[in-house]
Amino acid sequence: MPEYEKAMRPEDITRLFVERSNAGDAAGVAALYAEDAVLAYPPGELTVGREAIRALWAKALAHRPRFEQEQPLPTLVNGDIALTSTPPKDGAGARAQVVRRQADGSWLRVLDQPEFVTPTR
Repeated sequence: MPEYEKAMRPEDITRLFVERSNAGDAAGVAALYAEDAVLAYPPGELTVGREAIRALWAKALAHRPRFEQEQPLPTLVNGDIALTSTPPKDGAGARAQVVRRQADGSWLRVLDQPEFVTPTR
């Protein structure tokens, strides 16, 4: 795997995600996730593991979507675990991620809920 810039603060992951996604770099996006990460996407499904997340993003980024930086909400940190979140610019719901500090001091996503949707009854 190529050497990628590491997220040295939990908030760095969102910036790096947008940069790598807009470059069409699915492997770079996947590098932001722990090997055993769980991504709640597509809606109603789970994508488990870095390789599955890379494959999902390879398909999604083939359509060349454009992402914009979103202003992060305050990060909640407890030791080596942190909760990051951003309100989507379109005002639809929220995004939340649990990230874990690695041995080298960098941070990786372990849980990612990119879209909260109102459940239908």
